[in-house]
Amino acid sequence: MAVAPLTPQQLYTPCPIELIPYQTTADVTETLEVVGQERALAALEFGTGIRHDGYNLFVLGSPGAGRHGVVRSFLQQRSAREATPPDWCYVHNFEQPHRPRALRFAPDRGRHFCDAMTQLVEELRSTLPAAFESDEYQARRRVVEQEFKDRHEQAVDEIREQARAKDVALISTPGGFAFAPLSGGEAMSPAAFHKLPEETRQRIEADIEQLEQELGERLRRLPQWQKDARRRIRELDRDIATGVVQPAFGELKSTFGDTPGVAGYLDAACQDVIDNVGDFVASHEEAGPRLPFAPEPTFTRYEVNVLIRHPDGGGAPVVYADLPNYPNLVGRLDHQARFGTLSTDFTLIKPGALHEANGGYLLLDALRLLSQPYTWDALKRALRAKELRIEPLERAIGLLTTVSLDPEPIPLDVTVLLIGDRRLYYLLVEHDPEFAELFKVAADFEDDLRRDPASTDELARLLATQANRRGLLPFGAPAVARVIEHASRSAGDAQRVDVRLNHLADLLTQADYFARRSEAAQVTPDHVQQAIDAAEMRAGRVRERLQEAILRDTLLIDTRGERIGQINGLAVLGLGGTLFGRPSRITARARPGQGRVLDIEREVELGGPLHSKGVLILSSFLAARYATGEALSLSASLVFEQSYGGVDGDSASCAELYALLSALADAPLRQSLAVTGSVNQFGEVQAIGGVNEKIEGFFDICNARGLSGDQGVLIPAANVQHLMLRGDVRDAVAAGRFHIYAVRTVDEGIELLTGLPAGVADAEGIYPEGSINGLVSDRLAEYARIRAALAHGGGENGNGDA
Repeated sequence: MAVAPLTPQQLYTPCPIELIPYQTTADVTETLEVVGQERALAALEFGTGIRHDGYNLFVLGSPGAGRHGVVRSFLQQRSAREATPPDWCYVHNFEQPHRPRALRFAPDRGRHFCDAMTQLVEELRSTLPAAFESDEYQARRRVVEQEFKDRHEQAVDEIREQARAKDVALISTPGGFAFAPLSGGEAMSPAAFHKLPEETRQRIEADIEQLEQELGERLRRLPQWQKDARRRIRELDRDIATGVVQPAFGELKSTFGDTPGVAGYLDAACQDVIDNVGDFVASHEEAGPRLPFAPEPTFTRYEVNVLIRHPDGGGAPVVYADLPNYPNLVGRLDHQARFGTLSTDFTLIKPGALHEANGGYLLLDALRLLSQPYTWDALKRALRAKELRIEPLERAIGLLTTVSLDPEPIPLDVTVLLIGDRRLYYLLVEHDPEFAELFKVAADFEDDLRRDPASTDELARLLATQANRRGLLPFGAPAVARVIEHASRSAGDAQRVDVRLNHLADLLTQADYFARRSEAAQVTPDHVQQAIDAAEMRAGRVRERLQEAILRDTLLIDTRGERIGQINGLAVLGLGGTLFGRPSRITARARPGQGRVLDIEREVELGGPLHSKGVLILSSFLAARYATGEALSLSASLVFEQSYGGVDGDSASCAELYALLSALADAPLRQSLAVTGSVNQFGEVQAIGGVNEKIEGFFDICNARGLSGDQGVLIPAANVQHLMLRGDVRDAVAAGRFHIYAVRTVDEGIELLTGLPAGVADAEGIYPEGSINGLVSDRLAEYARIRAALAHGGGENGNGDA
């Protein structure tokens, strides 16, 4: 029975207007964020709800599916109901300055603690100098100083009295103390001293030597007295400082002491202030010009670095790291230049995305994360250890040897969500053993959904939400129906719809542009079609150049007449996200041989594995159908003519088989028909992809040359359900100027292409005379006789070809 062409109704499945639940999108007030992603949403609910190690998520799907928006909306709704995580602050470690301490505060309390410490230091910088300028302090200090002075003067006076008793004077000089003999109450001159009798001089010198020894012993006690005086002054200073500092820190302890670790820190800070009270007094005093490199008193060690602050009641944080490099992810230690050198301290510790998301959710783009050096390992290390350790990248990889800060690590409690495509997910599962342990939940987003009344209703509401949110003109119900029809076309299936939100939203925006340009009050189907046509035109340069090359006979494609061993195959090219069909001439030649079908594309390494598989399958079909009693005596070659790039896929295996059957049967094929479809070993025609683009690609060539009424395309019957063809193609079919045939078997196709019956073998395996199968069988039998004769006469070549 001859195969009838498809009707126009079979080429397109319109969206009924009555399925659109509104007149215009302006009538819709409720919002809908996602459609048909129940599987992905269930995975998100599970992965964010289970609080155990390793239950992080990988959100996989195609780009443009709206994964970022859906995940963010889901997390924001969920996080608003969750507890707000604590604040984290870094403070100075007075025992180990290179290891700053991490303090945990209730939400928003970290900022209050920081402000309180800043205010405390400012108050101490004024109250401490005032305490040391008080009359009480000055009087007590003068007492100590006077005691030292009195002891010193007493010692000198005692030596002076002893010297006077021996007629020796103690004289104070700029160089210290000196002794001189007295005469009449006055110091004797050296000349007068030398005139004294020898015995007298010796006695005086002996007395002076003894007095010098006694003075030396007294003066040697002077440093100890000075030390004792300084000690008493320090104790006095500590007493005064303690009386001022301890009450001030006591107020802070009463306010923040319930926070773990704060009381110990305040005690250490209080003690440090008391020990270094001179810094506060010196900073208050007016001093003269300071030397350029002289250190100034610093109070940085009393500051509080509020690393992470959360508003009370704000819920769990949701953080998206747009640039997840190493410092942006795990934090960093900044440095400042001072007098030509770089220095750092705990106030220059900066948080990373993991710190900001701690206690909540961190959203990362998987490809961006993996493209940053060492970042993937740093993330896994933090998730395994469940702590955040800030260290320079140089130290993490073992290159840093200089002394630097080693901040106390912070406990980590975060759920990480990686967003990436399916290929990346499966590569990580296959090649990174740690990935499956740390990311145990996969949230798989659908690219398309089954097209039924329920999904149409939901998709229409989603489109209304997008239009209203973007401030677009109202879309009438017919315009929305046209968008949904185009979503089916994008999905490549009349029974499904593409739900990649970004693509749909782009179409809405572009249709709004054309509606506004025409000053329309609302968007109509014509505006939607204008947006579709304009997008195809913008991306159509390569397609137009290929069509021009065909129309100018640079690329040889026949659309009229008949040829033996030549057929028009159909392929789909994809460039920049745009698909279009392109016809290609496929030719076949046959001769006697050893049953080998030569795939020229594979021989020159232009054919991909799927294409080679298709050629091997058709070879198996030939052997099974025509060589039941003996080996197939055939040597054939197949090639895509004027193909200068790679060829892959098995959608041309039907066309290659028809060309080969034509060459064997010596039966011409109609060049007005193009063919797509794959074939199995039983001669059944199987579905292929891109059927709409392939049909339209051949139609455009035929239409440009002039439709003759006998032109058309053979497609697999299984692809009828995928048809969503352009309006001009449907119009040509309705007018009988173009035809589309859906075939189920190779026999149905070869009958359409040759006009001859395929023929069915009888009980003895003999095909009817004049049928295609009969002609092929006879030709193969002839090849077998020729091969046998050549083999008997020694004329067979090394390759087995005659």
